[in-house]
Amino acid sequence: MAEGVTPRSEDYSRWYQDIIREAELADYGPVRGTMVIRPYGYAIWENIQKALDRRFKATGHQNAYFPMFIPYSFIEKEKEHVEGFSPELALVTIGGGKELEEPLVVRPTSETIINYMFAKWVQSYRDLPLLINQWANVVRWEMRTRPFLRTLEFLWQEGHTAHATYEEAEEEALRMIEIYRDFAENEGAVPVVVGRKSRLERFAGALHTYTMEAMMGDKKALQAGTSHNLGQNFAKAFGIQFLDENNELQYAWQTSWGVSTRFVGAVIMVHGDDQGLRLPPRLAPIQVVIVPIWRKEQERESVEQSAQRVREQLENAGIRVHLDDREEHTPGWKFNFWEMKGVPVRIEIGPRDVAKGAFVLARRDIPGKEGKTFDHPIEEAASRVQALLDEIQRNLLEQARAFRDANIHDVRTYDELREVIAAGGWARGYWAGSDDDERRVKEETGATLRCFPFEQPGEPGVCFMTGQEATEVAIFAKAY
Repeated sequence: MAEGVTPRSEDYSRWYQDIIREAELADYGPVRGTMVIRPYGYAIWENIQKALDRRFKATGHQNAYFPMFIPYSFIEKEKEHVEGFSPELALVTIGGGKELEEPLVVRPTSETIINYMFAKWVQSYRDLPLLINQWANVVRWEMRTRPFLRTLEFLWQEGHTAHATYEEAEEEALRMIEIYRDFAENEGAVPVVVGRKSRLERFAGALHTYTMEAMMGDKKALQAGTSHNLGQNFAKAFGIQFLDENNELQYAWQTSWGVSTRFVGAVIMVHGDDQGLRLPPRLAPIQVVIVPIWRKEQERESVEQSAQRVREQLENAGIRVHLDDREEHTPGWKFNFWEMKGVPVRIEIGPRDVAKGAFVLARRDIPGKEGKTFDHPIEEAASRVQALLDEIQRNLLEQARAFRDANIHDVRTYDELREVIAAGGWARGYWAGSDDDERRVKEETGATLRCFPFEQPGEPGVCFMTGQEATEVAIFAKAY
């Protein structure tokens, strides 16, 4: 166990806070519930941004930016939307020393202000589809906060699109949740269950909400990204109309979708261990750290030269590498430091390695001696390291998937569900319950209906709650 870190088995919540502090990911801001993202934490977010931005642009979306101050009357235009967000709104009532004529909402999400602009920009079916993404900060006045998972202010991307038909909007909403799944699994090594939210859990103002749910190391669920088919609700509220091919006036069909800095929290909790972070190579700010080792001054020059040779090879291959040549710390101290930061691969080079023209590889995903291999030729550094990074990326996903699948339990009765939830697992069962039944599960067990997974048995069954025939299974779990 790393010094200064509470074991996960002892207090998972404290372990999470300790990791964020010791790995220098974030700190607390002066306003309760706010977070300062430190450079190492922000570098992870930048890699998340790059991976998502590349996917958005490949599917025809363009980035734009909209104001963070929204007239309060805009929020009121869509009835469900204002009801859903009212408790979390931050309002500005004074500006320039004077009381404002109308309060301004500090952006909790941008459907309203973006749709105000869409109404100006959309006139004809030729203006559609309109595919916009925004990278921004949002403010939601949360009562119980936790760094990355739930903070007063956080960073995210929010996509907003307008289409000519319901079918096009539905296709877009489903396409984006699949893009999120691809990102989560292939970049974050975070396996997710993708599905449809229940009526009670869907986004305020949406027809359908699609979600990706990830299992954390304490078996709680985390909603890691959502995509919404908004129907025509906002288009009617803001007057987004276009002339179709028959020269008839129609309301646009819309979507919105988002992933936030909450995904950093997912990476910490899905992969981290008692030694610190374990970062998937594709999101790691530093993929490889090189630690030169010598005892005698006459050994130093040859060791440093070998370390530099390896670094240059890796840099030329496009691998993110750092050479830790600090003299004030011992090699053992450096090993612990970089393990805490979750660097996927460590290279050690000492006098014996220099004599062989070789180096040692240590992988973060397999602790101790088992994760160490020796006598890798220096001239093969780039190919050996890249192969190992790919293997670590795969292994982290496989480990997380095996853990998740072992903790999803099929239930046939409400009592079985209660037992699974009490033991900390996810319960999966046929569901045909009412909204009141769903509320009862939440009140009595603390679990919520996370989603109706896209992957279904394909045949009807019996609802564990009502005993009626059900066509779909749902997943219930306690969540962050």
